[in-house]
Amino acid sequence: MPKMKTRRATAKRFKINAKGNIKRGRANRSHLLTRRAANRMRRLRRPALVSKSDKHRIKQLLPYS
Repeated sequence: MPKMKTRRATAKRFKINAKGNIKRGRANRSHLLTRRAANRMRRLRRPALVSKSDKHRIKQLLPYS
C-alpha cells in the first residue's frame, strides 16, 4: 500500500500537541486592526484549540501526526 499524502495546507495551519489536541490560530488578525481594542488583540494572539466536532476531520487530513 502506498504512503498517504499529508494535506499541506492543513499541516501549515494546525499543530497537534502532546495530549492529542489540535492547536489553531485565531481569526480577525489580518487587516483593519486599528479599530480593535488592545485587550482584544492580545486575546487573539493566543492560539486556540479546535472543537471536538472538527477534530476528526482535521486528523484525517494529517495522517502521520
